[in-house]
Amino acid sequence: MTVLITERLELVPITLAVVEAVFRNDREALESLVDARVPEKWPGRSLVERAFSADLACIRANPAKRLWGDRLMISRPGEGERRVVGSVVFHGAPDDDGVVEVGYGVEQGSQGRGYGSEATCAAVEWALAQPGVRAVAAATFTWHTASVKIIQRAGLEPCGWREHELLGEMQLFERRADRPMAAPVVSGARLAMAR
Repeated sequence: MTVLITERLELVPITLAVVEAVFRNDREALESLVDARVPEKWPGRSLVERAFSADLACIRANPAKRLWGDRLMISRPGEGERRVVGSVVFHGAPDDDGVVEVGYGVEQGSQGRGYGSEATCAAVEWALAQPGVRAVAAATFTWHTASVKIIQRAGLEPCGWREHELLGEMQLFERRADRPMAAPVVSGARLAMAR
């Protein structure tokens, strides 16, 4: 999988080795694997299990399917030192209908700078260009206004609701590959690919 380059970020593929380093809480190995500093409180085993909706055994059983499109957000030159600022993940490879669900998170010290929008826009564009992908979906709570803005900047539009087992209704969003984007992509999401 290629590294995606945006204006301020490198979106580096999350590999099984990266996930295993996180589960071992091996910061030194993780920083070596991604060639970037990792925030003190990020990531952790619980964050990985929440983000990937799977335990390590499930990820190991089929890493290509489970880690499909998943990337770390790493700051590029001009943004200070090279460091992990968050991640943008899909909840596995496309399902039988060609739909992938995107999720994202920015570490607390890097929030409010537009990294989430920049990375999510690039990841959505990449996903929609992949064979077999018919749509990208996302879900969030309407009270989570920052998340709603990120989703909308990536061109996803409201399409329904689903119940969260603990927190109530989540709004669903979707962007279909066969429909032009209604919302503009943020300027920082210009996409290039590095090998």
